[in-house]
Amino acid sequence: MGMEAADVPMWIVDKIIHQGAEATVTSGSWMGKPAVLKMRNPRGYRTPQLDRKLTRQRLTVEARALGRLQSYDLIAPSLIDLDLEQGWILMSKIEGITLFDYLNYEDNIKTNKIKFFGIIIRELHEVGISHGDLTTHNVLIDNNGKLSLIDFGLAKIFPELEHLGLDLQVLNECLTASHSEYENAVEDMVEGYLSADSGKGTTISALEVISRFNEIRGRVRYHA
Repeated sequence: MGMEAADVPMWIVDKIIHQGAEATVTSGSWMGKPAVLKMRNPRGYRTPQLDRKLTRQRLTVEARALGRLQSYDLIAPSLIDLDLEQGWILMSKIEGITLFDYLNYEDNIKTNKIKFFGIIIRELHEVGISHGDLTTHNVLIDNNGKLSLIDFGLAKIFPELEHLGLDLQVLNECLTASHSEYENAVEDMVEGYLSADSGKGTTISALEVISRFNEIRGRVRYHA
């Protein structure tokens, strides 16, 4: 922990693209190819033993999630390398801007992209992964209009129904707080989610997830 990005084998750093409490994310190149390095930051309020354990757990799950997505041919960063002891994971870089920026600053059709977001969330859930932090900051849109999910640091493999519903609730809160000008954004996301239900993979249907999402949304309103 606490190592410099330059110490990662064959990694050439370019710039910091995100400095968060949990991790620092930099872009650069690995063997001449665009890549992204995420380094977990030590948390001083945790004991060193607990901090190392949580870091290893989260990086392991993130690596497994990326590998699983790759095996199902879903668009997401591919795993290049990781070091559980030093607390870093190296991934391929996906070009594009965040959906957050696209919705806020680009003069394009918005509704279709939110619906497509719902579709890729369902595809993610069908292969047995919950994201854990589904906001418009964690999905990229490229020049061809394709969407790609990123940042699986809080993902779960073979999640319970509650985790799938919470994915949609996190996005619901993001859409209503950051993109409130789109009145039907949540409905469009749900429409996309339901339309992508193939009946394959996970045994939890899209209807079950939407029902749990509505239940969670009701709980939040009640306690608010």
